[in-house]
Amino acid sequence: MVITFVSNYINHHQLPFCKAMASLDEVEFHFIQVMPMEEKRLQMGWGVRTSDFPFVLEMYKDEEKCKDLILGSDVTIFGWTEGLTAELEKERLSSGKLSFRVSERIYREGQWKAISPKGLKKKREEHYVYRKKPVFLLCAGAYVASDFRLIHSYPGKMLKWGYFPESDDEGREYGNCNRRPIKICWAGRLIDLKHPEYAVKVAETLNNKGYDFTMEIIGDGRLSGTLAERVRRAGLTSGVTLTGGLKPARVLEHMKEADVFLFTSNYLEGWGAVVNEAMGCGAAVVASGEAGAVPFLIEHGYNGRIYRKGSYEDFEKNVLYLFENNDKIAEYGKNAADTIRNLWNAEKAASELVRFCKGYLENGEVEPAAEGPMSLAEVYKPAGFARTMQERNVLE
Repeated sequence: MVITFVSNYINHHQLPFCKAMASLDEVEFHFIQVMPMEEKRLQMGWGVRTSDFPFVLEMYKDEEKCKDLILGSDVTIFGWTEGLTAELEKERLSSGKLSFRVSERIYREGQWKAISPKGLKKKREEHYVYRKKPVFLLCAGAYVASDFRLIHSYPGKMLKWGYFPESDDEGREYGNCNRRPIKICWAGRLIDLKHPEYAVKVAETLNNKGYDFTMEIIGDGRLSGTLAERVRRAGLTSGVTLTGGLKPARVLEHMKEADVFLFTSNYLEGWGAVVNEAMGCGAAVVASGEAGAVPFLIEHGYNGRIYRKGSYEDFEKNVLYLFENNDKIAEYGKNAADTIRNLWNAEKAASELVRFCKGYLENGEVEPAAEGPMSLAEVYKPAGFARTMQERNVLE
């Protein structure tokens, strides 16, 4: 079975899944990179040396071979191609051959945007026309299915998907936190939609209540100066550290040392791969339910805690719960690592995708997975109109 994945470029988030696909004996796997990575991504440590991976092809270097694979493979998966393969994509999706599209939300800034006649026409041309074709939508986020239901696309063909970054809890000791400071970690770009100020604010609360903790805020961005000043004014410089930006491997090292991981992005966060990473490292995650990854990965009160509607008050309440019941930190962390190890990982995603494709190619039948990747995507209700008007509603 020849399977080709077409996307903008290979990166550390896509690589584990691609390596898992390439390792399967029954699959001839190719990843087509349609553009070089942007300089800002390279500076963030996202770069991958494509020559290290024989399955990676660069379309701008071998266009004819890549075209042949896109159109002729048994299965073709389209990710984010910046419109550079639009005509090829149309040809493939119209061909009747098994194909997939990976998508995050199309109405992250508010589903009210679906009423735009011009926008609706464009979305229907891109998606609705394939209703009766063997084209399936891999929903990279819990709220994707709700967006696509608005334009009546992919009925019964929307499946759970996501990102499957590397992480593991090897060497972690799940013990009681009573005898040492609780280590807290936050990681991401220091920008509005990710609400890093929530981490500093909750640190002030924990400090005022006399809890023993340390906190690392990892990342760069336009809010870094503001956050540093707030930490200084609150007298938290001995316990709260702003590390600046770190390479992905270094971020994982910090996650492995953390007891608690804070994820505070709002509804503009399509997925949020740091959630997978922190869970896989065995940290107890307190996360915003508005971000795409969270409803898929976290079961509240079992392998983490979810706060609702971007509410700081609810966020603080859930962080305090862990400090008041710190036996739950190890329990959530262990269950989180088990969730990633057993269900939400690259190997599981690859095997379920191949199983699904074999069923269709051999007898025309499709059988979604029972849970996790390639299971049917439920229609989760995203943030409503009032909620999307509460914040600076701009993707960054």
